[in-house]
Parts: sequence; structure tokens; C-alpha cells
Amino acid sequence: MSKKFAPHRADIVGSFLRPEKLKQARAAFSKQEITAEDLKDVEDLLIRDLIQKQKAHGLKVITDGEFRRAYWHLDFMWGLNGVEHIELQHGYKFHGEETAKGSIKLTGKISGENHPFVEHFKFVKQFETPDVVARQTIPAPAQFLSELFRGDNLINTRSVYPDINELEHDIAKAYQTVIKDLSKAGCKNIQFDDCTWGMIIDPNYCKSKFSQGFIFKTEAERFLRLNNMALSERPDDVTITTHTCRGNYHSTYASTGPYDNVAQYVFAKENVDALYLEFDDERSGSFEPLKEVSSDKDVVLGLITTKSPVLEDKETIKKRIEQASQIIPLDRLFLSPQCGFASCEIGNKLSEDEQWAKIDLVQEIAKEVWG
Repeated sequence: MSKKFAPHRADIVGSFLRPEKLKQARAAFSKQEITAEDLKDVEDLLIRDLIQKQKAHGLKVITDGEFRRAYWHLDFMWGLNGVEHIELQHGYKFHGEETAKGSIKLTGKISGENHPFVEHFKFVKQFETPDVVARQTIPAPAQFLSELFRGDNLINTRSVYPDINELEHDIAKAYQTVIKDLSKAGCKNIQFDDCTWGMIIDPNYCKSKFSQGFIFKTEAERFLRLNNMALSERPDDVTITTHTCRGNYHSTYASTGPYDNVAQYVFAKENVDALYLEFDDERSGSFEPLKEVSSDKDVVLGLITTKSPVLEDKETIKKRIEQASQIIPLDRLFLSPQCGFASCEIGNKLSEDEQWAKIDLVQEIAKEVWG
């Protein structure tokens, strides 16, 4: 497994607040007031500007900020063959807020040819430099499976795939195709974003999401198996990481609980190069589960919250890094915000200036800790 392209001492999860001009353009497109090409022109312009800002703030990794997406996960799923966009009666129930109502429905067998994210990546790739790498973020295969099992979606999913083994096989093959196509396009760093582990540590959230029959061990083993199946043909020169999350929507969260019960699966056995972990508040629990991290993985500590504009105290964060280093050696530790700034178009409750102040804080702490 390659270790060259991620993580970085001062890192990011990938999404950034959408500029008002982008929100206006996407709204106009949805009303058919502008063409798809008009929208792309606006996206291209604003992504160029975002990449300049990422570089100006010292980041060694660049993304498109997920500016071409409405959701961190669904747009990727809609880009797979055999999947269509639907709207449900209700969104996800977050703490004190309900999300937008988008979801997915199968129209046939799943495959990954000609995924639009490959072209999205090529646009970012052109801005790489010898010391700055372009990253592509995509939802984990387990996240796709969980969306197919979400509430009434399960009825449709079973009508297309009566055999869950065939469903898992086709999801894995679709991801293998996308990963290979991204690699051919020059992508050296792919990040799986994965809320499944954060969801199943919270029994109340599981009850609200899964219609019936949830068994922790069964689901954890299924999620791990599927993610690793998708990675079974990963190119040797591509660094693949995963970000685990408890939900990030308009500065609210979906689930709560420590990583203890899932560490033996994702920390120990998922075949990725690094773990981007959410540790920004008391919901995350202690660093104790880091004992399960296999020796071939790095750990990115998400200690800076994107849910609030308030800047963390540097000394407090440095002490937390020191605590984590009692379990994972300091040279295998890295720092980032706990999640993106805008997992969906709505974004979190802070300004763009406050967003960049958070990035600068990550940079300052990283320099003081690692030099």
C-alpha cells in the first residue's frame, strides 16, 4: 500500500462552504433558468478560486470542495449505472433538525462505468504541483449499501436483488471500476467517507434508520466485508483512506458514542492506509479504541470542529495530540478538522472567513507539534 499521497500533517476532510454565487446558480439550474453548461462554467470558476485559496492557506492536498454536489454521498450514488434520484417523505433525523430528503432507487443492476466523478477529478488534477496532490472523496461502499436498506428503499432493493450476495458483489465491482478509472485519470488519493460506523455505535440511531432486524455484529461484518471487497483490486500506487463520521449537517449531528465497538472492524481490518477520525467533542469518547488500529495505518485526529466558528485553544489540542501519542506513535498521527465544512449544500453555521481561520489553526498546531 502506498503511503506517499496522504495523509498530511495539516489535513482536511474535503468539503468547503458553497459560495452564494454557486448556490444561486444551482437554484437557477433546478428551475431550468440556466443550462447545464452555464452551471458548469460557474462551478469551474468557483472551484478554481477555491483551489487557489487551499494552496494559499498552505494545504498540501486540494479538492473541488464538493462544489458539484448537493450531498456528500448521494451525487456519487446517482452517478452509478442502475441508480436514480428520488425524494423521500422525510430526510434523516439529526439532533434537532431534519436533513434534505434526497435518496436513491435502483432501476436495474449496478455498475460503475463512465462515472461523472472521473471527469470532475480531471478538472482538479490539472492544478496539482510537485508538492500538492488532488484528492477525490467518495462515499464508502458500505454507505451505499446502507442507503439501499434505508426504510422503504429496502423493498425496491430486494425486488432488483433478491440475493444480497449478488448485491454486495455488484456494489464492489462498481467501486472497483470507478477506482480503476480514477487511477487511470491520474488520481493518487481516494478518500472513502463513511457514516456507517458512526451510525451503528448509536442504538437509537440504528432504530430510526433501519426498518427492522438490525443485528450489530451482522451489519459490522457486512460493512467491513463490502468495503474490503471494493478495495480488493486497488491500484498499488493509489493511497486510499477512510473518514468515519457521526453525521454533519448544518452544524448538527446524527449519532453519538465512542468507537469502542467498531474499532475491531474498521480500525483493525479495513484495508485502507489511514483513518480520519472524529474526536472533536465528548460524543466521540476517548482515544482508547486507537489500540485496535493496525500497524500499517496512520491516524488523522479530527480535533478541530467544523460545526462551530469558535477557535479551539491551541494548547488544549496539543495536549490531546500528546494523549493520543501514548497509544499511536506521534509520527503516525496527523491533524484535521473532524469533518468537512459543508457535507451538503446548506453548509455548517460559520462564515467562509471563519472556515479558513479553522484551516489556519490546523496549520499552526501541526507546525508546532511536528515542525
